[in-house]
Amino acid sequence: MTTPTLPQPSVRRCHHALNLFHAAVYFSPETAKELAALGIEDGHAAYLAARSAPMGAVGPGPVTAAFNNFNPALIARHLPAVWETAPPQEVTAARLRAAEATVRRLLGDAVAASDDMAEAAELALRAAEGCTPHARPLYAAHADVPVPEGPAHLRYWWAATLLREHRGDAHVAALLHAGLDPLEAMVTHTASGSGISPRWALGIRGWGRADWDAAGARLQERGLLDAGGGLTDSGRALREEVEAHTDRMDAAPYARLGADGVARLAKLAMGFLSAAVAAGAFPAEVGARD
Repeated sequence: MTTPTLPQPSVRRCHHALNLFHAAVYFSPETAKELAALGIEDGHAAYLAARSAPMGAVGPGPVTAAFNNFNPALIARHLPAVWETAPPQEVTAARLRAAEATVRRLLGDAVAASDDMAEAAELALRAAEGCTPHARPLYAAHADVPVPEGPAHLRYWWAATLLREHRGDAHVAALLHAGLDPLEAMVTHTASGSGISPRWALGIRGWGRADWDAAGARLQERGLLDAGGGLTDSGRALREEVEAHTDRMDAAPYARLGADGVARLAKLAMGFLSAAVAAGAFPAEVGARD
């Protein structure tokens, strides 16, 4: 069965808005508070536990493979030890409580309870019904968690999470196909102008500056970066190939909505994201160039 072709700018715009809206929860004080209440106070441990908890009490190997661009040593520092502090089921429940409170704070009660939010949740959940679990470990683990029965804004966030992890698993496969290792993927993404700043990437993912510079040197040797650290024509072409490959592997969820449904979800999602950003969802330093 052939998946219908949809306008990719609209699909990418929709995914971009859903992805960033999902990610806001990782920066929220509500998440830190909920996980600290379980005894998880270290920021790295909190992120690793919250995102991997649907996979169960896993060790560093599966998480290193699924997350792709984190330093394995950082992951091994916190996993599986974090599960002795709080079991995965409690961490997942805490993240959902944090998500509900975070979205309501960022958007306000009126928007969270609006007809637009209910429509967005319905559209995003319908799209998520088109996701497939094979070769997608993070999506498959999240898909095993029942859709929350709470308010529409929580169900919207959960649908965004499913769609984000579905595309993310495909993106990791596309990066592997392109021959980009975890650090090379981050360096080229940042060089494209779309990634987070090197300082934030290194701090969050546990690498050192020497690791980043070594990846840049490898990319220059391949002709993908120029001497100033910018993408060459070959580098830009490879990044676009990665995105196009990801698009093909992530087409089915959005095909369920059709072009009009994707355009409508993208419009709603961009509106919610803009409101969240205006409310301070992300630290200003995240996107700042070093």
